[in-house]
Amino acid sequence: MAVSQKQAAEPAAAASPTSLDPQDWSGLRTHGHQMLDDMFDHLESLRQQPVWQAPPAAARARFHAPLPLGPSPLGDVHQQFLDDILPFSSGNAHPGFMGWVQGGGTPVGMLAEMLAAGLNANLGGRNHMAIAVERQIALWMRDLFGFPETAHGLFLTGASQANFVAVLLARHRALSTAPQAPLVAYTSQAAHGCIPRAFDMAGIGAQHLRRIATDAAGRMDTDALQAAIRQDQKGGLKPFMLIGTAGTVNTGAIDDLTALAAIASEHGLYYHIDGALGALGVCAPELAPLFAGINLSDSLAFDFHKWGQVPYDAGFLLTHDGAAQKAVFANEAAYLTRAEHGLAAGDLWPCDYGPDLSRGFRALKTWFTLKVYGLDALGASMAANCRLAAGLARRIEAEPELEVLAPVSLNIVCFGVRDDASGALNGRIIEALHAAGRVAPSLTLIDGRKAIRAAIVNHRTTEADIDALIDGVLLFARQLKGPAL
Repeated sequence: MAVSQKQAAEPAAAASPTSLDPQDWSGLRTHGHQMLDDMFDHLESLRQQPVWQAPPAAARARFHAPLPLGPSPLGDVHQQFLDDILPFSSGNAHPGFMGWVQGGGTPVGMLAEMLAAGLNANLGGRNHMAIAVERQIALWMRDLFGFPETAHGLFLTGASQANFVAVLLARHRALSTAPQAPLVAYTSQAAHGCIPRAFDMAGIGAQHLRRIATDAAGRMDTDALQAAIRQDQKGGLKPFMLIGTAGTVNTGAIDDLTALAAIASEHGLYYHIDGALGALGVCAPELAPLFAGINLSDSLAFDFHKWGQVPYDAGFLLTHDGAAQKAVFANEAAYLTRAEHGLAAGDLWPCDYGPDLSRGFRALKTWFTLKVYGLDALGASMAANCRLAAGLARRIEAEPELEVLAPVSLNIVCFGVRDDASGALNGRIIEALHAAGRVAPSLTLIDGRKAIRAAIVNHRTTEADIDALIDGVLLFARQLKGPAL
């Protein structure tokens, strides 16, 4: 790294006696290289490892230690990480992981996260390049999703928080014109659980969120939505927000986003889309038509750490009207007074657009991922996930002992053993699969019945993993129920 003339002209200062920097930088450098090699070895050998294994009691017990008032050698702490943490992760980096909706991450993302930690930037505001990186990603997302020039983008922990911020924006707009109105909003029965929680956190109350029935494909029933809105209007309530879903978390169903936009426009509703699971599917040309109308929303929440394969966490909120967003969150605190020049300058302070003043450099690992791999490769990975899901559904339909329990819209397949009315056997099969360590689907409920849910999100997953899932389900179904199955 080049040293500036100013730095070169100053004599080396003695280190602070209370500094936490090492006295032996060379030793730390050697150890750091070893830590990096360990993680490369881990990622390179994922397929040879169990997708998950239960943390043993002895490993858990070693974390029941007194508060460390004194120092420990870095090598000892690193060794405990290798022995007691790394082998017992949740496994979402593994190609056999199909539980919930969790991305697999990439080695490039890991390296970028290391660089961000070294930089230790706070992206609440001020005049530094990290802000420009986040701004660049916002501009890229604006163009990707077809949002207007007035759009603004903001990194958050995840779509749950992004959905919450969207509710605050919608509430602010509604109350600015009708401050005493009894507000009511709408989403589908299949919407993520963070939506009603956001209404509680916003002080509106989940009881003022109407959960609209879904059709056979798992999409919000627009006739039922229209009926609910008109009934509330007749009752003197003020409909103010409509939340569509671009990929429900349970089955991957995508609402008719264009139809919802028309209904929102007809009734003057703030229109938000929760695209945590599927929105980035627009990167795949064969999937993009499924998301027609996504550009018509007032705001869109999604996660780079799911299908974008960026390491956790990297949620994002894209809004049409950045000025309106700033009006809700801009902070006038004295200690945040802006300057025309210097570090306290800058025309974009992210803390003016959301609830967080302390914000990490999530944008860097996202920027690296987008730059190094490119959207085309990410889109190809998403399309491959969906082809694997379609193939899995065909395999299930061909097996007399199994049945698909919900329509397959994207990358999620919900299925189970035939004649298992409660799904109790499905639950036991999942536990057996997890213990075996080859594949890890999750458990869900379809019409009240326990179902095996395979969410194929990982770019490393192949047909061999799908075969292992089917083989494992059949094996454990026969073992647990008996040969008469």
